[in-house]
Amino acid sequence: MTVFSLQATPTDAAGWVDLARRAESVGFDALLAADHPGAVTSPFVALAAAASVTTTIGLGSYVSNLGVREPILLAADVATLDLVSGGRARLGVGAGHTPAEWAAVGRVRPDVAGRVRRCVAVAEAVRALLDGSPVTVDSPDLVAREARLTSPRPVQDRIPLTMGTANSTLLRWAGAHADVVGLTGFGRTLADGHRHEARWRVDQIEAQLAHVAAGAAGRGTPPALEALVQTVVVTDDAGAAAAGQAERIGLTVAELLATPFVLIGTVDEIVAAVAAHRRRWGVTRFVVRRDALEPLVPVLARLSGAPPAPDGSGSTRACGAQGAGVAPVRPW
Repeated sequence: MTVFSLQATPTDAAGWVDLARRAESVGFDALLAADHPGAVTSPFVALAAAASVTTTIGLGSYVSNLGVREPILLAADVATLDLVSGGRARLGVGAGHTPAEWAAVGRVRPDVAGRVRRCVAVAEAVRALLDGSPVTVDSPDLVAREARLTSPRPVQDRIPLTMGTANSTLLRWAGAHADVVGLTGFGRTLADGHRHEARWRVDQIEAQLAHVAAGAAGRGTPPALEALVQTVVVTDDAGAAAAGQAERIGLTVAELLATPFVLIGTVDEIVAAVAAHRRRWGVTRFVVRRDALEPLVPVLARLSGAPPAPDGSGSTRACGAQGAGVAPVRPW
């Protein structure tokens, strides 16, 4: 089964709860909130508000920067969200990339190896706390002494964990430990400290998947694979819509349309592309941004076998959401 999640952040109260209701009604699997302290709303507060007006949709951060988040505080936020939502919390994590987020908490942004070590240490600590185990760690990357999440306890036996990354070490860790591996397609972080080069060539995607597979060797059930979609356009002319982005990234149009990081074409073509991504890459989950909600309504209806929700349209007229639409790509 293929599922879609919607990443968004509130700008006002009424619009946010309306968005949560709409996302649930048209068939999104989860509503996900970005986690960039100081730049966006607090994800767990926002998601708790969404929980109050929904009943089935999953709710999670996408993704929490483990470089600046402390395990016990993050675990308490996730467990509280799980409690108030009746067991619908998700947790998305990553190593972080924005230097300003380290500076804001009085830390120096580590090099890649340091960020990876910190990410693994915090992810393992949060997982243990949510599972009910005490945590004591004393290392250069993390210090926690006798940490224990006594209350609140999550409703779910296991909070689903997504690791969002393109780093080889974290892909292997995610293959071994995560419930979902979030394929970002990110390359080098650019000078603004926020955007990234695209890493979307076939050989690059295959290399990322090989790391996941290596980590998952021996697991009874491997993690699900999820793609962070940068561009969604419903149009009768996929080639024209994709041409500019393909040129900027250095791919042919056909190569761009074959990646799981864009969904461009008619409803039929996007449905076919989703099926192709599952066959070729094993990707069964997609995360899209807020402006992709309405364009994807007929796609979700087709995938579920249900008629489109009210206000949806099966038309293939040009419409859609332009994520980054370019290389560089946007982060979470």
